[in-house]
Amino acid sequence: MLRYVERVPDVNKITQALISRGVIAHQGDIENDHIAFRTMGVRHLGIRSLEKLFLHYGYTACDDYYFSKKKLNARWYAPPSPDLPRIFISELIVDAFPKPIQTLIRSYTDEVTADPVEKLNLDIADEADEFLHSALWRIPTLKDYKQLLEVSEYAAWVIYNLYYLNHYTLSVHNFPPPYNTLEKFNEFLVGEGIVLNASGGYIKESADKLLLQSATMAQNHEANFPNNETYTISGSYVEFAERRVLPEFAHMNMKEIKREYRREGFETGNADKIFESTYKNLA
Repeated sequence: MLRYVERVPDVNKITQALISRGVIAHQGDIENDHIAFRTMGVRHLGIRSLEKLFLHYGYTACDDYYFSKKKLNARWYAPPSPDLPRIFISELIVDAFPKPIQTLIRSYTDEVTADPVEKLNLDIADEADEFLHSALWRIPTLKDYKQLLEVSEYAAWVIYNLYYLNHYTLSVHNFPPPYNTLEKFNEFLVGEGIVLNASGGYIKESADKLLLQSATMAQNHEANFPNNETYTISGSYVEFAERRVLPEFAHMNMKEIKREYRREGFETGNADKIFESTYKNLA
């Protein structure tokens, strides 16, 4: 989170605005709904590899999701205790792309000759943390990056950023009124100059109307490529979630509402649009 915060200025900007308004006293008052990682669905990598890290720490694999247009699979993981964030891992279905694109991607990912998570001593937390910020393959050329960008923004993002934390998520429903609804929270964000992802509307709502999500647009930064080339690319972003109380618990006093009484899991329609928070052409 420390490196993520340094790279995503919106995190501190939002936190400080909440503190100045008296909504929270410090960062620790924010519940992290979930964090997300992007991967390449190839041998030795992808969901089946990265999930081993979180399963080791007591997370439980839950529902799977499929995004046909973006050619992605995803799975989410429930934490071993309610004070920890959910985990959302997605992977690019590399075999779904034309052969030249598959070859291009594998020219990098083939440098990984064994499951990298298997090499870690996961009982050493710092070792696991360092892995999520370590190189898996060489830095792509700018030409290759742009070629991937034309067919899959997701592929281009992963080929450069690797397992860098894609986003963390504020649980809006835990804030005091009126900040505890996504509609009002988004108004607060816009008032603070935060640019939101408008794809599919600023609020992405599940079919049962119990899970509402929004997100900032990823802030661009100058990236260094081989041969002293630089190019502005999308980084990471911040997400916001409102998990409404399940109908069977709606009669209860809000002070009695526990995390498990709210809508759980994720929604394909919501997540499909949230993925676009790293799209430069939407910013």
